[in-house]
Amino acid sequence: MPLYETVMIARQDISSQQVETLTETMSGFITNAGGTIAKVENWGLRNLAYKVKKNRKGHYVLLNIDAPVDAVKELERNLLLNEDVLRHMTIRVEELEEGDSVMLQAKSARPGRRSADSDDNASNESEEKTKNASTSEGEE
Repeated sequence: MPLYETVMIARQDISSQQVETLTETMSGFITNAGGTIAKVENWGLRNLAYKVKKNRKGHYVLLNIDAPVDAVKELERNLLLNEDVLRHMTIRVEELEEGDSVMLQAKSARPGRRSADSDDNASNESEEKTKNASTSEGEE
């Protein structure tokens, strides 16, 4: 069977639980038609490059699909009919990606915000520098 990758963008005002339900519903069309879902990745709420149907953000979901053409056509038809889906794109691939996609790798490799522990350490270090500076000024 052919291999496909589908990315869909859901509206920003639905909850992440509703996104999971939407993903399960769309996956059901593939499994009912004899296909399989190899991987589902939820990329979370991300900014859009431009407004789409008055939305600035959207929930991104990636589906790796191994299914016949008819199943994918039925999936796309239902994606078009669903009001919660802003955009979708399905492409045929030679082989499915193993492990995390590039989007998840970039998200995990990105330096995150400093944790509370590092904030405490940073404030302690700045206090020590202030103390050291004040004592060195007093020596002069």
